Order: sequence, then C-alpha cells, then structure tokens
Amino acid sequence: MSTIFSKIIAREIPAEIVYQDDQVTAFKDIHPIAPAHILIVPNREIATVNDVTPEDEQMLGHMFTVAKEIAQQMGITESGYRLLINCNQDAGQEVFHLHMHLLGGRKLGPMLARQD
Repeated sequence: MSTIFSKIIAREIPAEIVYQDDQVTAFKDIHPIAPAHILIVPNREIATVNDVTPEDEQMLGHMFTVAKEIAQQMGITESGYRLLINCNQDAGQEVFHLHMHLLGGRKLGPMLARQD
C-alpha cells in the first residue's frame, strides 16, 4: 500500500517540493510547527527506522547532506535547526514512511519536557 509520502514523491498529490533527486524528496510540512518545517523522505518506502538495512546507509547519509543544503538555502544554519526522526507510535510517528523533520526559523526550546 502506497503512503501519502509516496504519492507526493510521484507527484500524484500536490505538495510544495523544495528538493528532489533519485534518492530523496523534501517538501514543506502541511502543518508546520516552526517557521521552517521541511520533511525529507527516502523515495523508496521504508516504514520505520527499524526497517533500515545496511543497503540504506548511503541514502540515509544523503538525507543529512540534503538537510544541510536546505537549511543553508533557508538561511537558518547560523541560528540553528533541529533534525528529528520518530520511530513508531510512542515516538509520535504518524506516517509509516521514514522521514526526517527539519525544523528551524525560531528558538525551538528543549527536546522533551521532563516528567518526574
């Protein structure tokens, strides 16, 4: 079954794509939580980090390179940005197609609230 991200990659549904090559696609999140909120996804469906294989290593590294390039284009490298990958429900993964969130454009605060 194709994910919504696969449909965006194939341009079957609209999205504001900011980068695409033969390995990854990056597009603006439709519900941004920061001024800069980009999703970077592998073009091949990988459900979660738990499904990554050694053959995916080059593509995963490429995701970080693309994130850096997009952050530079958005002018947020100096002020800072966050890269986030969720894995499964308890971590907040909503679409089961591996994806990296690039967040920035304002002070983001702590990663998680402490629970005592």
